Amino acid sequence: MAGPIVVGEMLKSALLLILMPPVNLVLLGLAGVVLARFRPRIGWGITLASLLGLLVLSMHGVTSPMLSALERNLPTVPAPDAPPGAIIILAGDSMASLSVPNGHTVGALTLQRLRTGAELHRRSGLPLLVSGGSVPTQSPTLADLMTLSLRQDFRVDVRWQERRSRDTWENARFSADILLPAGITSVYVVTHAWHMRRALLAFEGTGLRVTAAPTPLLRPIHPSITDFIPSVGSLATAYFAVHEWVGLLWYSWRH
Repeated sequence: MAGPIVVGEMLKSALLLILMPPVNLVLLGLAGVVLARFRPRIGWGITLASLLGLLVLSMHGVTSPMLSALERNLPTVPAPDAPPGAIIILAGDSMASLSVPNGHTVGALTLQRLRTGAELHRRSGLPLLVSGGSVPTQSPTLADLMTLSLRQDFRVDVRWQERRSRDTWENARFSADILLPAGITSVYVVTHAWHMRRALLAFEGTGLRVTAAPTPLLRPIHPSITDFIPSVGSLATAYFAVHEWVGLLWYSWRH
């Protein structure tokens, strides 16, 4: 039987899915169709607006700048008086797989972060902490999956695992709980460049001084006609962009 924490996380994931594009626009369009039976002008207006929203958010020329704007002016150079003593890699996602013993492995987002973290580890020699707890319906924690991938795919060992966190805010707090008692007060944080600004907010007040170590930045686009041809991939970009901008507002309010 699912515990209250698991149920809460499942409800949170479902609510997030409903509120983020493109699902929110699809639901809005359907609501407009229903409303059109009673208030045709208002109902069809809502439906048209939702369809136009879907069209705009499926254009790379619109969604890519929304995401790349999050990557500007990140603090990627350590302070001279506070050289990092460890590297924290934040979990991103996982995926079900029939080709691994436990049925799960790291997803594409997490794998990109692991590659960046492994490269930084080889250059700096600093020890690694991987941060990520369990997700609903999955038994291995993300930290466990990340540790296995780093060992098998990159021949890199992990010193610390943070297995309790369920989001970026908890990534920061629980990682600090591990590193501060070890005497480490300055760290590199590895995550996607577009996710880094929210991660930096999460680490404020934890006692850890953070230097950003983002995955490669998005390529700036020079808009052409092809960037305004609708594509499914651009809807995924829109999801990440809206999620991060809303998350930034939420984390700013939490402070």
